[in-house]
Amino acid sequence: MTDRSRMVRAFGDGALLVDCRDLPEAQGLARALEALVGAGTTPWVGIEEVVVGFATVTVVVDPAAADLPALAPALARLPAGETAGEETTRRLEIPVVFDGPDREEAAGLAGTSWEEVLGLLAGTDLTVAFLGFAPGFAYLTGLPAPLDRVPRRRSPRPSVPAGSLGLAGGFAGIYPRASPAGWQLLGRSPFPLFDPTRPPYASLRAGDRVRLVPTGTVPVGDPPAPRPLLRSAAARTVEVVEPGILTTVQDAGRLGVARLGVPRAGAADPLARRLGNRLVGNAEGAALLEVTARGPTLRFGAPAHVALLGAARLSLEGLPVPGGSVLPVEAGQLLTVGTLERGGRAWLALGGGVEVEELLGSRSSDLLSGLGPGPLRAGDRLGLGPAPRPHGRLLTPGGLAGEVPGEVLLRLMAGPDPVDPSTLAGLLGGEWAVSPRSDRIGVRLEGGPPLPPEGPAPSRGMVTGAVQLPPEGRPIILGPDHGTVGGYPVVATVVTADLGRLGRCRPGDRLRFELVDGAGADAARRGLEEKLAGLVQGWYPVRTD
Repeated sequence: MTDRSRMVRAFGDGALLVDCRDLPEAQGLARALEALVGAGTTPWVGIEEVVVGFATVTVVVDPAAADLPALAPALARLPAGETAGEETTRRLEIPVVFDGPDREEAAGLAGTSWEEVLGLLAGTDLTVAFLGFAPGFAYLTGLPAPLDRVPRRRSPRPSVPAGSLGLAGGFAGIYPRASPAGWQLLGRSPFPLFDPTRPPYASLRAGDRVRLVPTGTVPVGDPPAPRPLLRSAAARTVEVVEPGILTTVQDAGRLGVARLGVPRAGAADPLARRLGNRLVGNAEGAALLEVTARGPTLRFGAPAHVALLGAARLSLEGLPVPGGSVLPVEAGQLLTVGTLERGGRAWLALGGGVEVEELLGSRSSDLLSGLGPGPLRAGDRLGLGPAPRPHGRLLTPGGLAGEVPGEVLLRLMAGPDPVDPSTLAGLLGGEWAVSPRSDRIGVRLEGGPPLPPEGPAPSRGMVTGAVQLPPEGRPIILGPDHGTVGGYPVVATVVTADLGRLGRCRPGDRLRFELVDGAGADAARRGLEEKLAGLVQGWYPVRTD
C-alpha cells in the first residue's frame, strides 16, 4: 500500500473490504464515502452500508446496481475526509462490577494477576474507536500492556447476559443485550447503550473518552416482561391464534444503520420474500411472515389473498391446500401453516403486506438486537395494508425446487482474508452438517474435522454469508441477524445468489461447498434473476362487484 492508494479486496460478490493505514484514515474515508453515496453519482451508486473497522472500511453494495470493477479503484484512491476534532470529544464514566467468569483466565493470558488487571482497567482512559457488532456496542481502544494482547475465546459463547464487559484482541466493550460473544468476560454494567426510538440512538460515539469505574453492585432488575400484544387498528387485520415455534415479521431489512451496530435482518431467503410478495401483488420489499420449523394458525378479520413459499403443510379450515400459489381466504376463516417437510423455514405473504411499527426504516425483527416485535404471540392482531390485485401462479411449485432434500450446495468466493490452501481444502472437502445451535445470527457447522486455525484478524465490518473460522476450527456462516463487526478470520463468503439456500438450512442438513470466482458469482446472480423474471405469471381472478 502506497501513500496514494489503498488495498481493496473482494468480500464475496456483494461487498469490498478497504485496508487503510490506521483508524483515523478509515474514519475519514467513511465520512468522505457517505457524502458521495448521498449524491448518488457514479461509481457510488448501489452502496448500502459503510462500516468502519480497525483500520478498515467494509463497503456493502447491491450487486445488481453497483459497478464493483469501477468502485474498487475509486475506493483505493478516494481522499479521506476529516475526522471529528478534540472539541467534539466527550468524557464519560461507566460503572462496572468486575465479577465476570473469565477474570482469572484473562489475567493468565495477560501474564499477570487479576488485581493488576483491575488496576490497569480502572486507571486508564479508553477511547471509542467505532461502533459495531450489536446496536450501540462500542469498541474501546487504549488498553495498556499487557491487556492489549488478551485473545478472543477459542469458541464463542452462544449467548452472554446484557451488560457484560468483554476484553479481547486489543479492545474492550459492553454487550448491549444478550448475544453471542467471543470475548473474555470481566464484569457487567447497567450503562444504557442504545435506544432505537431516540436519535442519535447510540449513547456512545467515535472519539468519546471512557473511564470504567469499579462499583460494588449493579441493580438486578426484574426479568423482561413479555411485550404487550400487538393491537393493530387497521381496517384489515389478522389474529394470531397459535404462533408456531418461531414466527416473525420480516421485510427487506434495515439499510444504512450497520455503522450503529444494527443488523440488516430481513427475510432469511430474499428469493422467497420476493416471489411470495409478487404472487399476492405486493411490492417485493413488503413485510411477510417467516416461519421456522412449524408455523402459526391465523384468523382473518377480512378477505385476503395469501401465498406460502416453502415446504410446509398448509390448511384452510382444516382442509389441506397447496402452497406456492395464490390462495383466497375469507373473513373469519382459519389458516394453519403446519410442520415443514424439508428446509428450516417457510414464508407466508399476505396481500397488502404485514403492517407493524417501523423501527429504523424496517418492520423486521432480529434476534441479535431485539428490534421489531420479535416472535409472534397468541392474541397478536396484525394489520394488513390495502389489498392489491394478486398474480396467478408460480411456475415452480413452492418456488424452491431443484434441491436434494437434506443436502445444500453453497457456492463460495475465497477470502477476503488470506487463507492457507489446506484450510480452504478442508472446508471444501469436509463432511459438514448444520448444528442444532444454528439460528438467524449464524449457521454453525459440525461433523467435519476441525480446520487448522488461521492467524488473528482485525475487527471489521461483516456481511451475511461470511464464513468465520474461530480458533476451535468449526466454521460459522453469518446469517441476516449477524453482528455488523467481527474479528474472527473470514476464509470464504457465500455468493449472494445462494443466500436463500443458506436461509433455508435446517439442523442436520448436509452442506457441500463449491469455490467460484467473481465472474462465477456474477453469472450465478444473473442466472437467478433471469429465472425469477418468468416464475410468476398471469393474474388471479378477483371479484369486481
